[in-house]
Amino acid sequence: MDKKLQISKSFKNVMILLIVIGIVTITAGFLSGAVTRTWANLLLNNFLFLSMTLGGLFWLALQAITQSGWSSAFIRIPQALVTYLMVAAILWLFLFIGVPHLFHWAASGAALHDAALAHKSPYLNIPFLFIRTVVFFALWIFISLRIRRLSLREDQTGGLDSFNKIEFLSKVFIFVLGISFIFVGIDWLMSLDAHWYSTLFSIKFFISAFYHGSALILAVVIILNKLGYLQFLNEGHLHDFSKYIFMLSIMWGYMWFVQYLLIWYGNIPEETVYFHIRREEGFQTLFLAEIFINWLFPFLFLMWNRMAKNANALLITVAVLLVGQYIEIYNAIVAETIHKVVFGYLEIGTFIGFAGLFLLVGALSLSKYPLVAKNHPYLMESFTVEDIEEEY
Repeated sequence: MDKKLQISKSFKNVMILLIVIGIVTITAGFLSGAVTRTWANLLLNNFLFLSMTLGGLFWLALQAITQSGWSSAFIRIPQALVTYLMVAAILWLFLFIGVPHLFHWAASGAALHDAALAHKSPYLNIPFLFIRTVVFFALWIFISLRIRRLSLREDQTGGLDSFNKIEFLSKVFIFVLGISFIFVGIDWLMSLDAHWYSTLFSIKFFISAFYHGSALILAVVIILNKLGYLQFLNEGHLHDFSKYIFMLSIMWGYMWFVQYLLIWYGNIPEETVYFHIRREEGFQTLFLAEIFINWLFPFLFLMWNRMAKNANALLITVAVLLVGQYIEIYNAIVAETIHKVVFGYLEIGTFIGFAGLFLLVGALSLSKYPLVAKNHPYLMESFTVEDIEEEY
């Protein structure tokens, strides 16, 4: 239980190379004159990896609140995401330089001749956006860091004191995240078109964060097991993880269809413009791919019990879902900023750079402490999880 993750020098070198590729790509994007496209890719990848990070931390908090035993041996993995959350805060502050290039409402004098923007200007202005973003990150980091420190203290002292405090803080974190993430979705995605709105938009992206963050944790668990760690992992654990993904695929699909059908049925131009752009102006393939990859594929694939317990099949599922989340955020950002489907060196290089940073920071954070929280009250329950359901 005291075993720590050992990171090879070659892994570090590869991740650093990916980061360098990302930096060079972003620099080339700015120098080539593709300023808006470069900022759009920075927003896309910032939101993508922040979303998975917060989704993973939401999964962690949920385990504490429900006092789940089966997952207690895996909580170190989402706890490691706290470090990337601090890195993401720095990256997000840099993103403020590009706000006038992405958001029409942030352009100088935009509200002077636009009644809708003038009405929303007390909320949609850069100083207030900056304050909201800083406050949200401060709350996320403070609470999640406190939870991780209590968990590490529990390793030393045992007992229920830290366990009970973690449960309370997890309730606070879920409440804070549930409210703040809705504003993040409005601020950084929906306000790209400040004239359009949907009351379900941010809720769908919150579910998406939980969905893909849970899938990320599953992928890390399986990879660590293949590397020789977490050898107690069995089909029962995999099945429990896959139930999360299966359930969340249904929730995600439900929110997607509800938002689409309400707007389609209402047929109000101020609302339908969002889907008109994505259905009629070159985004048709990605529009369909978003719903197929994020809902239909995992729903049908994981319904097969044999696949829901197979590590390799689940890794494939997570890889597909990562593509699905990228497409989902791409559709939300690119259609409003670049207004056409474009995918080239800038998109690939920026994603590679962010992926390298995310993996390096996460791996370094995970390697600092034992992979298993040894004094968790329900740890033995996690070790003894068995799959008692029949195959079909």
